[in-house]
Amino acid sequence: MSTDVVVIVAVTILIGLFSMQHYGTDKVGWLFAPLVFLWFILIGSVGAFNIHKYNSSVLKAYNPVYIYRFLRRAKSEIWTSLGGVMLSITGTEALFADLCHFPVLAIQIAFTLVVFPCLLLAYTGQAAYIIVHKDHVVDAFYRSIPDAIYWPAFVIATLAAIVASQATISATYSIIKQALALGCFPRVSVVHTSKKFLGQIYIPDINWVLMILCIAVTAGFKNQIQIGNAYGTAVVIVMLVTTFLMVPIMLLVWKSHWILVVTFLVLSLMVEFPYFIACINKVDEGGWVPLAVAITFFIIMYVWHFCTVKRYEFEMHSKVSMAWILGLGPSLGLVRVPGIGFVYTELASGVPHIFSHFITNLPAIHSVVVFVCVKYLPVYTVPVEERFVMKRIGPKNFHMFRCVTRYGYKDIHKKHDDFEKMLLDRLLIFVRLESMMDGYSDSEDFTMSEQKVERSANALLMSEKAGSNTLCSGSDLSYSSSHDSIVLAKSPLTGNNSLTRYSSQTYGDELEFLNSCKDAGVVHILGNTIVRARRDSGIIKRIVVDHLYAFLRKVCREHSVIFNVPHESLLNVGQIYYI
Repeated sequence: MSTDVVVIVAVTILIGLFSMQHYGTDKVGWLFAPLVFLWFILIGSVGAFNIHKYNSSVLKAYNPVYIYRFLRRAKSEIWTSLGGVMLSITGTEALFADLCHFPVLAIQIAFTLVVFPCLLLAYTGQAAYIIVHKDHVVDAFYRSIPDAIYWPAFVIATLAAIVASQATISATYSIIKQALALGCFPRVSVVHTSKKFLGQIYIPDINWVLMILCIAVTAGFKNQIQIGNAYGTAVVIVMLVTTFLMVPIMLLVWKSHWILVVTFLVLSLMVEFPYFIACINKVDEGGWVPLAVAITFFIIMYVWHFCTVKRYEFEMHSKVSMAWILGLGPSLGLVRVPGIGFVYTELASGVPHIFSHFITNLPAIHSVVVFVCVKYLPVYTVPVEERFVMKRIGPKNFHMFRCVTRYGYKDIHKKHDDFEKMLLDRLLIFVRLESMMDGYSDSEDFTMSEQKVERSANALLMSEKAGSNTLCSGSDLSYSSSHDSIVLAKSPLTGNNSLTRYSSQTYGDELEFLNSCKDAGVVHILGNTIVRARRDSGIIKRIVVDHLYAFLRKVCREHSVIFNVPHESLLNVGQIYYI
């Protein structure tokens, strides 16, 4: 085959590999383990066969004395040789990318009993073959395979290469997801493909970007040597960074003795630093690719994190004080029009500054205002009855509430009608429970038997089922009265007392008021903030904030898409933040 044909076949395989990523590792992974196991058994068996057939004295290479003799004799050729040796461990390093997919013990057993022995046999067998066939150095692997199993070995080798590529793709997804959790990467859609394993994810945007980059590298280099140099450079830098990051972990987390830390650092650098020097010498032969990609992603992540943190700090320091809200009175100094307004905010406490900006520039606000904060928890799913955490803001006649909506990583935002219905039903339940709790002490000494709580909760469930088909939990989720933090609070209800308070005139008036506002309509208010650099900022900061960060905000997923907010009931409130 010509080089062009090989490139076309490789690009076709890459397109097929990236196209099936949306099925998830748990769907296609059942084929990976048998292939990898068969691959290692194949190369180990071929290596043992070549050692027996051509030259069994090659086993002397395991003696470290020969390493010293080679380094003393080779001199200037040392770094070139080490760069080639580095490629022998890049594939095994990719297996560490699957640590989030499999238990650590499984990886350790696989390395010790399968990977390491088979690799030793494979490379030693190739050395024995080259001793006899010195002119076959360039293509020693395929030439050393017996003719009877050549084509099966060729197919297995191609499939094993695809599996190794999958490990790299999975590692990229994991890194991007962790960067999202730290606020260091623009918002992208993360699809969890497994119910059992948190790390098995699929990111469509990153998938297609990675596919384009891989195709560009494959079609651009057109040879295995330059691609190998690029991969080797990436792996050795990862090894160095990991080693240096282990030092603060050992000192601060594990509390290891400094002698152990120094010993670990010295032994690791003795192996990794020579490989690093060898790979740096090949930067101009393909090693520049991972460096260019790393620098690009570092700039994106740094700019996004810097501007996001500055914007969040501005929102935290610009929160509206409760004294200011109370000073406006029940009407907030405006005309309260019928309806319910959902104000989306990233703050789980306090009134966001965007709200004061809204009521300052508009002459009216809805009769009921609910501040909605959506938080994603590191759990598979959050039950519907535990999803909404409610709290009242200000006096009752203000009709202002806060709702923290909690989702697990597998929970999917349903249609906006369902979300609205669940939130509004939860709001009505919260008002009921609040009216029943009037007159009870907020003291921490107040306790109640579980039997009474369960009986009262069941009564509330029955009354709720009579009015709607929404199911709710027996225990209410509310905020503590002294701190603005989420707590789980059981409903302190008792028999006749609860029924009396349940039918109180005050509660009935508020319930009727909320239902009338619900019938009037719901409006979703989103803050469309624009971040700008201060006028006295330098030229670099202006470029970063006004142009690069603005571009990232433009291409990332909008809040309205994440929350499935309908356009006909969406209201964007614009505001400029200067950082």
